[in-house]
Amino acid sequence: MLLSQLPKSASIQAGPDGTNLGAEQLIRSANARASALMEMGLAPGKRLAIVPSQPTQLLIDIFAAWQCNAVPVCLAPALPPTEIASVQQSIRPDVWSLPTEVSPPPNSPTLLPADPSHQSADAPEVTDASADDPALVLMTSGTTSTPKGVVLSHRALLARLALNIAHIPSNALKTSLCLLPLHFGHGLIGNTLTPLIAGGRVILWPDAGLAGLSRLGPVIDDHGIGFLSSVPAIWQIALRTSPPPKAGNLRRVHIGSAPLSVAQWQAVADWSGTPHIVNMYGMTEAANWIAGHDLAEGPATDGLVGRCWGGALAVRLPDGTVVRSGRGDVLVASPSLMLGYLDQPEQSAASLKDGWLNTGDIGEIDEDGNLRLVGRTKFEINRAGIKIPAEEVDLLLQGHPDIAEACGFAMPDTILGEAVAAAVVVEEERAFRPDDVLEWCRQRIRPDAVPSRLFQVDQLARSDRGKVLRDRVAKQCLANQPGDLAP
Repeated sequence: MLLSQLPKSASIQAGPDGTNLGAEQLIRSANARASALMEMGLAPGKRLAIVPSQPTQLLIDIFAAWQCNAVPVCLAPALPPTEIASVQQSIRPDVWSLPTEVSPPPNSPTLLPADPSHQSADAPEVTDASADDPALVLMTSGTTSTPKGVVLSHRALLARLALNIAHIPSNALKTSLCLLPLHFGHGLIGNTLTPLIAGGRVILWPDAGLAGLSRLGPVIDDHGIGFLSSVPAIWQIALRTSPPPKAGNLRRVHIGSAPLSVAQWQAVADWSGTPHIVNMYGMTEAANWIAGHDLAEGPATDGLVGRCWGGALAVRLPDGTVVRSGRGDVLVASPSLMLGYLDQPEQSAASLKDGWLNTGDIGEIDEDGNLRLVGRTKFEINRAGIKIPAEEVDLLLQGHPDIAEACGFAMPDTILGEAVAAAVVVEEERAFRPDDVLEWCRQRIRPDAVPSRLFQVDQLARSDRGKVLRDRVAKQCLANQPGDLAP
């Protein structure tokens, strides 16, 4: 269904210096792959589990599954055997697409990675898919719970792509750079499928590494990049190591998937040469982006993600009332909402009620419909009954000139129940003076939210999506309590 809307001008390129595949080549490669998958038993409605070895191969497999009217399940690269076995048990794919070095589960039909040079002019003959049939399964990141399979319909996916294109200027999408893995919504839907369906060229570079990010500015110039979307962790590296672009091609930058501090927001604007730096709010359950605030449209404030991109935002108050402005649990209604979690009807029903998706976030919506995120319910610190969002602590500390990154978390306390703690990564060539940092905090935030302890660490544990693994950071800090903690 989606491939029928792929413009002839669309193309992908494997890295800044890699092979370019046009729309016709992509479709012909998908046709050949679809025929091979059907010979392995993939049929309409069946599931194809994809462990990608290269981003181009992942896209071809997804497109091939759609040519079969089957359902691609996108998994992380380099899954260990234990996770392969877990996926086999929980997702029960009908066919696997695996790298050559990965052993398939016993008695599972398996194909080696897709080869773009294998092409066919003819697509397999299959029954047409309904708009409300499952089109894609993406795994949640698991930062707040066990990862779940999010099932998106063709209708939801097409709606999200249309909304993204409506909110991003077409001249920005002509040439895009994807620095993110493609097995989750931010990289796949936001940074790849959106510009492809807009008829643009997408350079796939999800494994740029330190060396690649150190030349991000020149790559943007050399390839005329107009749009890119990434996470704060990538900008932590690029701002330190890469010269800025000079050609003036970059028109729009999205940042999401983790909290963005005001200081970093402005630093990206200064580096990139465009004022259109957009702090994005998105969820896999809503097929990628929900809202965004463009720095060019108003000043930055911590947690500000702007107005909804199609649909509506609301908050649920502590008494259960749903209102369009105020502070509470953030709800979203959108044409791009998931069908539910794969084979988990109870969790699906708990998240989707009366047309609203319960995001699990805490936020404030003003009278103009602008959303400011405060934190996640999962990570609220309960200090003697007073709730403090961990993300609020992150953004506070990251405003200190000596601190590059911070991660707040709850620390057990015999009197208060929980106390506020935080891990901090100190800026290069800066001294860490905990007492000075805490005094700085006391001047800027209510006393209950001032950390009781600060842990200096070399780096914060992250997922492959760039999200801080807050539980892991807390566990590592509390297991190795150093002697120089702030009182």
